[in-house]
Amino acid sequence: MNTDERNFRSSYYEKCLINSVEEKKSLNKLLQDDIRNLNKLKQFCMNYTVPNIHRSHLWALVMGILPLHKASTAYIHDQRREVYEDLLRAVTVLRCTEQKEKELVMHTMWLLESNRLWQGNTSCSLQADDLHFIEIVRTLLQIFTDDVETYWIAKGFYKYTRELKKECPKLKEQTQMLLRREDQALFLHLEQLGLFNANSTLLDTWYITCFAGVICETVLVKIWDKVCGGSRKIVVFLFIELVKDIKSLILKQNTLAEVKRLIEAIKDLDGVIVNKAIKSLQNNSSEVEYTH
Repeated sequence: MNTDERNFRSSYYEKCLINSVEEKKSLNKLLQDDIRNLNKLKQFCMNYTVPNIHRSHLWALVMGILPLHKASTAYIHDQRREVYEDLLRAVTVLRCTEQKEKELVMHTMWLLESNRLWQGNTSCSLQADDLHFIEIVRTLLQIFTDDVETYWIAKGFYKYTRELKKECPKLKEQTQMLLRREDQALFLHLEQLGLFNANSTLLDTWYITCFAGVICETVLVKIWDKVCGGSRKIVVFLFIELVKDIKSLILKQNTLAEVKRLIEAIKDLDGVIVNKAIKSLQNNSSEVEYTH
């Protein structure tokens, strides 16, 4: 590495570090206000990557799990914990927790809380929405260490996915429009395979779950930051960057099932695709909307 390149890299990393420090200071100030400003909290989620140490707290505020009035935070937090413990105790007494993974236990608690638990047996009545909730919990368990926070945030994020579900027809139309504009050959191949057919639910599943189980959890949270901030269309940009990244491989696939396996094997461990999707979202300001 020559001197000029070394100086450039040093300057770049120093700039990133300075920006990161300033962003953390800005967020700390927002969180310390006696009455937190919801719009500013959402804007932070949209414009920056939320620091890991603050993510659960910030998401909980944005989702309405914790109050914007700082003085009430401790009380509401204790109430949330009590509800969680009561639900866990109840499903344990009903023997719904035996030999079950944690995400399934939380799903059972959610069913009980929403009056959908019948005879302590959920295995025979799983619907698509149940599977969506379980996948969200499974992802969050890899991100957060506090089970109480995980349960409440899963419920909050699930509500966001219901909005995405309603918007899916429109989001799929936008996907076709953007992909056709950016890569005609790729669009035509996926269209020929039936991805955009009315009876294909592949895009719906990925969009509704915000790619839970598809992208590595530690990277996916950057996308979920934007969803918490109010963007639904981030899932469109993520899909387009995913397929563009492996275009040469996709063009060799002959069925939609093969494309599905290919995309779900990517994971994006280094976050390159996710970062491109976020950049695309921010570069297309008309595509950004604040809806929550």
